[in-house]
Amino acid sequence: MKSPYIFKHIAPTSNTSEKEAGIFLLHGLGSNEEDLLQLVESLKGNCHIFSLRGPITHRPGYAFYTFEEEGKPSREIFDRMISGTLNFVKEVVEEYGLDPKKVYIIGFNQGAVVAQTLALFLGNEIAGTVALSGFVPEFVKNEYKKGRIEGAKLFISHGEYDYDYPINWAMDSKQFFEEYGANVTFKTYPVGHGVSPENLKDLTSFIQFKNLN
Repeated sequence: MKSPYIFKHIAPTSNTSEKEAGIFLLHGLGSNEEDLLQLVESLKGNCHIFSLRGPITHRPGYAFYTFEEEGKPSREIFDRMISGTLNFVKEVVEEYGLDPKKVYIIGFNQGAVVAQTLALFLGNEIAGTVALSGFVPEFVKNEYKKGRIEGAKLFISHGEYDYDYPINWAMDSKQFFEEYGANVTFKTYPVGHGVSPENLKDLTSFIQFKNLN
């Protein structure tokens, strides 16, 4: 692959002649490619899993972009990162023979911001996008081309007591995608900035993994 991304790949345990399913994981600020694997533990073995490491060092781990303040990514860096991440997903789909209609992108925190932005480019071409505790930057809403949103399936969830990313940011994301014709599943949970067991259960249900084989 041409992509400079460092990532962890977990292959399915059985191969078929048909195009296979894939899940892309995008971690949060200061984390790494190991962090979100726990979310898809029950899905391992039956699909390809690609967990990306953010390209920017941010102790104790990595980040996908820098920011002026919470909610305001540095535009130039963000634009380059989105372009590189989009190319990575497309390269993987081609190289591993994945069926785009069996591909999910899952992100938490910064990863959820990236996942939702990628939905503008890949939304209705893939199976679904999952955004856990994220938001859509204002310049993305106002200036990015919106070409793949209509009919796209998104799962957006947020903690009701999230003091890192206010819950209204998630509500704004829901409204944004619905205005452009996306099919949004929106869930809130009585937790802070994290993923509760109930959230995980709903996430797994959204993926409809039984239909990916």
